[in-house]
Amino acid sequence: RRQRQMCIRDRITILVHDRQFGRWMVVMNKNYDPYKKTILFFFSLISVALMATVFAYFWYLVYWDTMYFFHFYRKGNWALIGLYAILVYFFSTMYGALRIGQLRRMEVVLSQFLATFLANIVMYFVICLLAFGLVNPGYMILMQLIDCVIAVVWTVVTRRLYNRIFQPWKILLIYGDRPASELVDKLETRRDKYAIYGAIDAHAGIDRIAETVKDYQAVLIGDIAAETRNEILKYCYGNGIRAYVMPKISDIILMGGDEIHVFDTPFLLSKGYSLSFDQRFWKRTVDLLIAVPLTILLSPIMLLVAFAIKCCDGGPVFYRQVRCTKDNREFSILKFRSMIVDAEKSGEAVLAKEHDERITPVGRFLRAVRLDELPQLFNVLSGDMSLVGPRPERPEIIAEYQKEMPEFVFRTRVKAGVTGFAQIYGKYNTVPYDKLKLDLFYIENYSLWMDLKLILMTVKTVLKKDSTEGVDTNQTTGLKEHTEGNEEVERKIQEYTSREESHHE
Repeated sequence: RRQRQMCIRDRITILVHDRQFGRWMVVMNKNYDPYKKTILFFFSLISVALMATVFAYFWYLVYWDTMYFFHFYRKGNWALIGLYAILVYFFSTMYGALRIGQLRRMEVVLSQFLATFLANIVMYFVICLLAFGLVNPGYMILMQLIDCVIAVVWTVVTRRLYNRIFQPWKILLIYGDRPASELVDKLETRRDKYAIYGAIDAHAGIDRIAETVKDYQAVLIGDIAAETRNEILKYCYGNGIRAYVMPKISDIILMGGDEIHVFDTPFLLSKGYSLSFDQRFWKRTVDLLIAVPLTILLSPIMLLVAFAIKCCDGGPVFYRQVRCTKDNREFSILKFRSMIVDAEKSGEAVLAKEHDERITPVGRFLRAVRLDELPQLFNVLSGDMSLVGPRPERPEIIAEYQKEMPEFVFRTRVKAGVTGFAQIYGKYNTVPYDKLKLDLFYIENYSLWMDLKLILMTVKTVLKKDSTEGVDTNQTTGLKEHTEGNEEVERKIQEYTSREESHHE
């Protein structure tokens, strides 16, 4: 078996070691990156076709005979199978089940499970409607199990093919004054996609950076000064160098701007307000249409949770806390109590830490599956919150964040939400600066479809363990004390690279 050891910048030749003959060989490695979207689309078609084939088998074997009043013939059967394929593709795209190489393997598998589960649920009700009655769900459950097996096999096979075709880019990190060691740690968890092999200070100058980048395939431009960043970005663009750029808050604001052309002069219009009247109207309508039936359906579960909390330590069932919503208006958020009584008796705002001793046994389970958030449906019904929006923060924590980030107040331009963009794509312990960027991206790119998508994505987030991780034990709020400066960046990169080479050997 051949094992890759080193890949040079042009990705045309790679040096590999043939274990069978004990020798080094130079082989051709074509750059398939221009064909990536086509290849991934082909992988997607295979996935959807496999799931549709399973449905077609069960349709002809079982459910076709349940149509007592009429039978489908050729085009009718094909239409139902096509509808199922569309549903699978729709939910797979929504949950990222087809994002091979971009998401972790287990996350892709989980997304496949959710996509096929929802598609099967929808088709079961469609079949019941066509049969004018309930049909046996046993075969649909069996079909779901087969879909799960296919999803696992498909993910493993396509991931291996993807890794063989698309090697990780050899990236140069360009950092500035802000600490970048944490960014290196994050990207190290996805070294199969982002392999940082070197780092350079942005203050070294464009000439030094241009000379250094020749040995790499791409650059990662960290949070550096805008003037320096623009100069580096223009150089990369002019020389065909792939550049990953961390956006600034002003960049995210412009993402939501309107394009305007006055004769031959282009403009980007930033309106300075959040949602228009019609957007607020439809957002509130959707909140009520979903929250009312959801509250009724989940009321038995909420009663069981309340009973469990009461039996655990005899304390109050609900926990109330002052939070801020739109325009920094204060309100009382409602949650199931997951901590001991008087968890903050000192009066200081302290975020939940990992392995926090204040969390009760019942509360730990509630937090793991997010059941402690259910009473916030009453906050949605009262109009204090929306189903989707920035997470509501405490007034004192907002005041502390604003000392370092005056822009943090921008996220209160819309109502606080039970779920949101930062909750879906971030984690509980994501630093406030990154949460602010995610929330602003939601506000500037808001649409009704985005709200519906985030609501459905919440199911996947609840099942991900890392979404409920607490902050570090040395933190009292979400602000992290950076003990490591940028002198640690190159040491960490060298450590990760040496570890990889040692693993190959």
